[in-house]
Amino acid sequence: MYTLENVSKTYKQGQRRIVALDRVNLSIPTGQMVAIQGPTGGGKSTLLQMLGALDRPSEGIVTLGDDVISGEPDRRLTKIRAGRIGFVFQNYNLIPTLTAQQNVESALEPEGLPHRERRDRALRALESVGLADRAGHLPSELSGGQQQRVAIARALVKNPEVILADEPTGNLDEQTRDDIVDLLVTLWKDEKLTVIIVTHDSQVAKRAQRRLVITDGKVSEPKKS
Repeated sequence: MYTLENVSKTYKQGQRRIVALDRVNLSIPTGQMVAIQGPTGGGKSTLLQMLGALDRPSEGIVTLGDDVISGEPDRRLTKIRAGRIGFVFQNYNLIPTLTAQQNVESALEPEGLPHRERRDRALRALESVGLADRAGHLPSELSGGQQQRVAIARALVKNPEVILADEPTGNLDEQTRDDIVDLLVTLWKDEKLTVIIVTHDSQVAKRAQRRLVITDGKVSEPKKS
């Protein structure tokens, strides 16, 4: 699935040079569920941006399947993101004026599908996350956990190969957090997805098949206890 070879990412901040990723070598096979942890500013979000084809490394190669996404033109990266990668964010990123169904449908807009097909796929995706009866509700009419389920349905509706989740339970209470992680684990197993979660929460990371830690731009893999 993913291969990173000697990937570095540096930024300039005034006169300072910030090293967000430092010669990262990493392989994530298809079908793994991976948790990425580490301190704030350690490089977690930068690594997720590389995996999501949202940013390019300063040095090194990032490969997704047969595509060297670190070297693809912007138009090709847009297509890869639209068709192969589903994103889930901490703040849900739902459009407040659209219903749950319409928010999920919005992920299919770039594909130019007929309205009926978009609607049917959106309803199936909502059903898969247990929200078929909330399709007509606005985000303001849903709980935080329900909004995150809509966000997951929006990621799933594209039939992606990989789900990238950035602190997906960060705004949720413990019970709702556990429900969302249960859902992600079920989808990972049932749909044979690759799922990669950035999280500060060790209870979430514990549920993953594999755990990585990134500190000062360097990735390590602690031994399982």
